[in-house]
Amino acid sequence: MKSFHKELWYEIPSRRGFINITPDVEACLRESGIQEGLCLVNAMHITASVFINDDEPGLHHDYEVWLEKLAPHAPVSQYRHNGYEDNADAHLKRQVMGREVVVAVTGGKLHFGTWEQIFYGEFDGRRRKRVLVKIIGE
Repeated sequence: MKSFHKELWYEIPSRRGFINITPDVEACLRESGIQEGLCLVNAMHITASVFINDDEPGLHHDYEVWLEKLAPHAPVSQYRHNGYEDNADAHLKRQVMGREVVVAVTGGKLHFGTWEQIFYGEFDGRRRKRVLVKIIGE
């Protein structure tokens, strides 16, 4: 069995945002040479997420609105964690959106369902953060 890993770095200039990282993960898969196996994509920061969904701007807007209702950024005094930083809401948003995804690799391609894409979700941006891509298989 072969194993491949690579770290991808992203920097969102605003506090929150979503990036379709599917092309970057597909490039990792091509670089790995693995044809059959599993691909793990993992956010390596506790205020960022990796998730799979549709690449549709209305949906991304809906996520933004929904997450802000679930864990509003302001007032920051509502969170105990904010005694250290002002990003408690980002930790909560990440918990809801998830830490990682695993995608099957079939015939050297990511084996997605219809419309599925991989996204990096940032909830406390304005600095570089990394995503781990780990691919195992043959």
